[in-house]
Amino acid sequence: MPRAVQRAATAAVEYGVGRAGIALVRALDRDVIGQAHHPRGAAGSVNGWVFAHRPSNRQRNRWVVSLLGVRPADQVLEIGFGPGIAVAELGRAGAGHVYGIDHSGVMLRQASRRNAAAIRAGRVTLINASVDQLPAALDGPFDAILTVNSLAFWPDPAERLAELRQRLAPGGRIAIASQPRCHGATAGTSRSAAREIEDLLRSAGFTQLRTETLPLSPPVACLLAASPGPDSSHNPLL
Repeated sequence: MPRAVQRAATAAVEYGVGRAGIALVRALDRDVIGQAHHPRGAAGSVNGWVFAHRPSNRQRNRWVVSLLGVRPADQVLEIGFGPGIAVAELGRAGAGHVYGIDHSGVMLRQASRRNAAAIRAGRVTLINASVDQLPAALDGPFDAILTVNSLAFWPDPAERLAELRQRLAPGGRIAIASQPRCHGATAGTSRSAAREIEDLLRSAGFTQLRTETLPLSPPVACLLAASPGPDSSHNPLL
């Protein structure tokens, strides 16, 4: 991609110029494709803008956060926070402190700007890191963990989920949302993804599994589960 085009793309997205962002998505389509896994450069900035402003993405994130039943003292971790939509929703829901990791520097910058006030207030901590290399600062315990459309990109997801369960407080809950984005995805594709995630959660030692569905196209499946604990009477997943 010519350097001048890269600069124009980055500038348009960085300053939130809506029409320019959509136009650039169309113009730079080849660069944007495949960026969902690791957004980077000008095309990654465009992709982040799209993630943040597409109505279905915003609806999906609000819905997943609502399923967690966040409480005022909760310490919450998001894996793969992208442009920071769910992080902001968790803050509005009253979470005590929101932590997040994302391996994309582009997403870290966008999410940090979107949540700048909460970061300055000490209510949000965002870190550039991968799920298979979580920093010691995120050892927990956490009251809740969530991830939206990122599990498919994790190396060895069964092992990662077992590690995350160790970071949850007894009775802590996890939400894993998946909306298949492959060509021709249907409700059947979503159901298949949900079954695979359920199997992964069970093998990682989670309990109290249930599936919720958001009727988008294709549907969003959200698997909810809990870390085994001596007292589940206050678990909002029940």
